[in-house]
Amino acid sequence: MKIIVVERIKELMKEENLTQVALAAKIGVRQNTISAWLLSKKEPSIRSLWLLADYFNTDIDYIVGRKDI
Repeated sequence: MKIIVVERIKELMKEENLTQVALAAKIGVRQNTISAWLLSKKEPSIRSLWLLADYFNTDIDYIVGRKDI
């Protein structure tokens, strides 16, 4: 699951032209948290997945690879 989550977050960031710093500020987490997700060092918590889904106007199932858009 890690690979799918990482790829989906990167894809969503690219679509919005967001840096790690910008995304962190928008969803209220630290930049090093975003970095850890993108390097597969840790997975987003459920709360973080909710924040990502809300910000990107998508749902958690898409982010974790359970469905495509």
